[in-house]
Amino acid sequence: MLTDGEKGVIIQRDKQTYAVAPHIPCGVTSPDALRKLADVAEKFAAAAVKVTSAQRIALVGLREEDIDAIWAELGMKPGAAVGLCVRSVKACPGTTFCKRGQQDSLTLGMALDETYHGMELPGKLKMGVSGCGNQCAETCIKDIGLVGKPKGWDLLVGGNGGGRPRLSEKLAEGLSTEDAKALVAKIIDYYRGNAKPHERIGRMIDRVGIDALSKAVL
Repeated sequence: MLTDGEKGVIIQRDKQTYAVAPHIPCGVTSPDALRKLADVAEKFAAAAVKVTSAQRIALVGLREEDIDAIWAELGMKPGAAVGLCVRSVKACPGTTFCKRGQQDSLTLGMALDETYHGMELPGKLKMGVSGCGNQCAETCIKDIGLVGKPKGWDLLVGGNGGGRPRLSEKLAEGLSTEDAKALVAKIIDYYRGNAKPHERIGRMIDRVGIDALSKAVL
């Protein structure tokens, strides 16, 4: 029996089958990749093909003996769907496609995903990048969220969903894209050095105070 995360699998409710969710940076894929997912799902008799809340596409209800062959045929890397690490960065279409976009959320989201996806940390860390104040990437409940405004990026920190939901707090505003990336790096470094095992950023802030974080990173 494989464990969660081993060979990129997620154990299903029946405790006998698995899901795999290839990494799809910021939810942007191609017709060829979608055809490959469909072909593999059919060949290995997936019970379902599920679009996830993290902008991945999961093949559900797979057998253990097929997992190696499935990844080989997909030719994709697993998404960081479980474990104490940076999960897939969620981003909206931003100024690339959306008429409401005020900043280029896809380019920034892709850059953050390339840098941090899968990075091991004291707890899981979710990031969202929204191109405008509508926050379609759910930045208000992300550990680190960036919101596009006419004059730059607002950076939010400490949000999470789950059984103990917490809204994020604004840490900085009017950031350039490069300044936003630099501040994200500082926050992650502080989190790595100060969080307790399994502690999300928001709970760390509740413990040490937002002023301590601000003083360390701004």
